[in-house]
Amino acid sequence: MSDTSPEESPASADSADSPDFDAMTRDIAEVPAVEVIVTVAVNLMSAAAVKLGLTEEGDAYKDLDEARKLVHALAGLLDASATEISSFHAAPLRDGLKSLQLAFREASVVPDEPGQGPGEKYTGPVYG
Repeated sequence: MSDTSPEESPASADSADSPDFDAMTRDIAEVPAVEVIVTVAVNLMSAAAVKLGLTEEGDAYKDLDEARKLVHALAGLLDASATEISSFHAAPLRDGLKSLQLAFREASVVPDEPGQGPGEKYTGPVYG
């Protein structure tokens, strides 16, 4: 005889803990594309700031190689979505990107040549 009742079987416990993918699909279907793009951009900015050592922890998580990748991805996203999002959304994101590019240049022991820094392929040279 089993100590667990049918209501408490392992299969029903698993289904109670598993995500409801149908509900998740409905939820994301209701989100405008601009909001998804902006959210991803803000996440990239936040991660890049951490990797540049711009948080309260400072250099604890500093990793310029990782920061370069994140800043470059952010620049590519903003470049690709420029015609899709309004300047209301794009302007602050571009300002944040430029700030990250400048912070990267300042943090680098050997700064990249103008136009060769992370994301500058998309934004053009960034000067401090």
